[in-house]
Amino acid sequence: MNENVRRMFDLGDDVAIVTGAGRGIGEGIAHALAGAGAAVVCAARRADEVERVASDIRASGGRAIAVPTDVTDDDAVRSLCQRAIDEFGSLDILINNAGGSPIQTPLVDLPREEWDATMRLNLTSIWVCTNTAARMMRDGGRIVNISSKAAVSTVMGSGHYAAAKAAVNSLTMTYAKELGPRIRVNCIMPGAVPTEIMMKAMRLEEGDLPRLEKILRLPMRRLGTPEDLGLAALYLVSPASSWVTGQIIGIDGGL
Repeated sequence: MNENVRRMFDLGDDVAIVTGAGRGIGEGIAHALAGAGAAVVCAARRADEVERVASDIRASGGRAIAVPTDVTDDDAVRSLCQRAIDEFGSLDILINNAGGSPIQTPLVDLPREEWDATMRLNLTSIWVCTNTAARMMRDGGRIVNISSKAAVSTVMGSGHYAAAKAAVNSLTMTYAKELGPRIRVNCIMPGAVPTEIMMKAMRLEEGDLPRLEKILRLPMRRLGTPEDLGLAALYLVSPASSWVTGQIIGIDGGL
């Protein structure tokens, strides 16, 4: 590979926080960033899951620590960002991936507490994490929000989740203008990636996936993987995308 091209994807001087890093898309992103040389702080509520991901990264020769974190807790988010700096010396990248909702029901039947919980996890946490990290990042920081194709389409039974993700798209564009040029902010909208949360929300079993592929009729003829999303995130935080900010990109196999 041309050495200049290699440098364009080198994160060897960077420290990244990935929320929701214990499984699924977050795990895929954590591995991709570590593979490009970044020191990765794996954050999620389930301690055993982030410990496993961080351990796997270290076993592969990368740098990673696990910091169990509830991103809906302001103090926990501040501690997370400070831990990244204390452990690795800086904070350069934030991946706001934590989110989801296991509930599928019409909006008129949705309990108020579920609406509030969905907004806290999928929207308010991104506001808190971004504000906190932006104050502590070095110049040249990068933030990537993980939204969903539900933000730009109608998903029956998931209106609360879709509304939160649509707001994430809006936040992305505003933050890009407010934080630039010191920090770049972009957003990925994953399509159908059979993570644990997606499977639970759609009430799917492993054996349902071939039927889902046929129903979706994706041009790429397959569902997505955490690795697909990891490589997209890698581009958006790498020097290769240095003139890219405020963008909302669908990574969805053509959905």
